[in-house]
Amino acid sequence: MDYRKTAQEIYEKGGAKENLVSAAHCATRLRLVLADNAKCDAKAVEDIDGVKGVFSASGQLQIILGTGTVNKVYDEFIAVSGLTAATKEEVKAAAAAKQNLFKRAIKTLGDIFVPIIPAIVASGFLMGIMEALNFMVNNDFLSINTSGSIFVFANLFANTAYVFLPILIAYSAAKAFGGNPYLGAVIGMLMIHPDLQNAWTVATQGVLKTQSVWFGLYEVDLVGYQGHVIPVIIAVWVMCFIEKRLHKAVPAMFDLFVTPLVSVFVTGYLTYSVIGPIFVTIENSIIGGIQTLLTLPLGLGSLLMGGLYSTTVVAGIHHMYTVIDMGQLSAYGFTYWLPLASAANMAQGAATLAVALKTKNQKTKSVALPSAFSCFMGITEPAIFGVNLRHFKPFVCGAIGGAAGAMYASIVGLGASGTGVTGLFGLLLCLHSPIHYIIMGAIAIGVSFTLTWMFGYKDAAPAEKKALRSDRPAVSCQPGAVYAPVAGTVIPSEEIPDETFAAGVLGQGVGIQPADGLVVAPFDGEIASVTDTCHAVGITSPDGMELLIHVGVDTVAMNGDGFTCFVQEGQQVKAGDRLIAFDRAKIAAASHPDVVVVLVTNSDDYETLSIQTGACKTLDKVIQV
Repeated sequence: MDYRKTAQEIYEKGGAKENLVSAAHCATRLRLVLADNAKCDAKAVEDIDGVKGVFSASGQLQIILGTGTVNKVYDEFIAVSGLTAATKEEVKAAAAAKQNLFKRAIKTLGDIFVPIIPAIVASGFLMGIMEALNFMVNNDFLSINTSGSIFVFANLFANTAYVFLPILIAYSAAKAFGGNPYLGAVIGMLMIHPDLQNAWTVATQGVLKTQSVWFGLYEVDLVGYQGHVIPVIIAVWVMCFIEKRLHKAVPAMFDLFVTPLVSVFVTGYLTYSVIGPIFVTIENSIIGGIQTLLTLPLGLGSLLMGGLYSTTVVAGIHHMYTVIDMGQLSAYGFTYWLPLASAANMAQGAATLAVALKTKNQKTKSVALPSAFSCFMGITEPAIFGVNLRHFKPFVCGAIGGAAGAMYASIVGLGASGTGVTGLFGLLLCLHSPIHYIIMGAIAIGVSFTLTWMFGYKDAAPAEKKALRSDRPAVSCQPGAVYAPVAGTVIPSEEIPDETFAAGVLGQGVGIQPADGLVVAPFDGEIASVTDTCHAVGITSPDGMELLIHVGVDTVAMNGDGFTCFVQEGQQVKAGDRLIAFDRAKIAAASHPDVVVVLVTNSDDYETLSIQTGACKTLDKVIQV
């Protein structure tokens, strides 16, 4: 079979890219979401080589290709259609449109700051290194030439991203808001124009110049916005709002020069006269309030926030913390929030490490160990979502450890000279006070690890082994025989509650109403295919029989929830070896039949196929070809 040709024909008969919204596949079917089903020639699709049937269900066009074939056609289809990237963006956009205003705002902050993090990290690291070098030189711990070009230039490089931060933010914000990023950059430049007094000098020199605005209604300070974040974002949002509406209203022949001119001029005047003064005050109040919280006596405020930090990561609102870091760096020269985040992240890593070292379950260990080290580097999601939240108690222990480390950081007044990096590498941003950072990390890691080891995790490996053990008799496999992969009641294939399976499109076989949640190998053979969602496997016998075992009907929609797979493609198995464990309660809660479908997909190769219906135990013979 020419998989590329089949994919190309499906693409063309389906209405081509203009009619495609998304594509996915399960064990047997290519599932397409189309903009207009009427534009798809379903009859022509059904006549394509390799296609065994076509029907619409659940808003999808389902093209039956069969196990072992569908994944190959799907890969070619994605290559032909170029659909993957577009589908991801569409899914993200659809998900974002359903979110409330607060979540959309948090996502927007992430879209603005994530792209500029490398620049911020580079400057932050270099600032920390230069600060440490200056400290060691001034205290005679180190003797280097501070007037040499490398040292002098490095000092210039160190704070560049922070000096011109409004431009970086404005450019990125314009892209996030759908405006012209270069016009956004101009707004950022306006906010740090050299004719404005540098904001860093106000504390020592006071405001040197003011300007009357709105025809003498009031005066504003002619001070730049170095180190500010919120006013820049609001100003660029206003510019994008004006620009997009002008594009619609201004005739095309004037649009090129009218829209940029008006957008920048109006936004600039509003920024200097209204947006800047108001939102600088708001931002300063927020930063001041947070600093008051973090400096409460005995570190109680940081204790609270250090304990809650990981929960905010789970909620997805941690992107807004960059605003806090930037504001504190501008106001105080250090961010006191970043050490708190580092303590929380390292504590979650320690909890995951305790699980990894304590468990005897190899699957848990293989996930937990790399996730723990990733967490120590500042990437927390694999540890939090993959391990700690699943067992919950380690997550709580991690939160307690983070609270303890953050409390220490507050008591000793630990701050970071930059942002963007937490965990062990966060030390580079605290080289002015490395001992305190190391102690903070040791407290967070020690408390979290100890609590998780003692109280937070009880190894579940023995229970899992008992629950999934197959008390099977020894089986001597006969040629052409299929033994029941699950205990229950065997029904003829025409009684399976799915028209494709019942019609025998994918082959003849049986359905089994399961009595338990464990599927085992129905004969000695090789695993031919395994679905990503773990609900179906294909297995081939030494004499060439091709078998599909599919747990439930339409269970692909569960995205693997409630399913555990013990085998992989190409693996050799013996009759009775575990293939899939499934949660019958979850399948029922999702309103799907849990019948286990057992089909000989190459049944056309055999003259006869006899089945045995009624009650069966695991590895009773149910099919003979």
